[in-house]
Amino acid sequence: MAPSLLDLAPVVPVVVIEDASDAVPLARALVAGGLPAIEVTLRTPAALDAIRAIAGEVPEAVVGAGTVITPEQVTQTVAAGARFLVSPGWTHVLLEAMQASGVPFLPGVSTSSEVVALLERGVTEMKFFPAEAAGGTAYLRSLAGPLPQARFCPTGGIGSANAPDYLALPNVGCVGGTWMLPADAIAARDWGRVEALAREAAGLKTLGAQV
Repeated sequence: MAPSLLDLAPVVPVVVIEDASDAVPLARALVAGGLPAIEVTLRTPAALDAIRAIAGEVPEAVVGAGTVITPEQVTQTVAAGARFLVSPGWTHVLLEAMQASGVPFLPGVSTSSEVVALLERGVTEMKFFPAEAAGGTAYLRSLAGPLPQARFCPTGGIGSANAPDYLALPNVGCVGGTWMLPADAIAARDWGRVEALAREAAGLKTLGAQV
């Protein structure tokens, strides 16, 4: 059985790529740092080309598409090589498209009712977004008792300081974040710095287990 997306690494980098030519060296730096699951968000015109480039040239990366909000985007990103999908929220139409895609997906939730609705449909792995604004670790901890079968990748407002607190929760498999991708490092194409920050992030699971 293939490992869960939530178990590939403690942190999933949430990547916004403005220039598709940056995609491959950026992905290689993240993988070298120990973060193989890479979420490329559909927030820029370069996103699909970036996913295609990473899928074709960095086979050790598990590249996915983020900010997926339409069935058309599901089709386009999977065709480009996305191996998982992440949405900020979900509708019945979007969920059906993601379920039919043949790749793992994390639909976004921020309330217990949304979690229960997904559990009814057999979905147990979800994105908790926007994590800090929606109640943070306290909210997720309160869900663990009544809804222990749900597992989450919290994203939104998470950085190196609070990531261990999330990772210590029993219902959190990984977190999503951007702190290993500082804008000035990307602009300077300082992939060595990205790799170093990725390596620090990859070590957070151990810290989280000790909290």
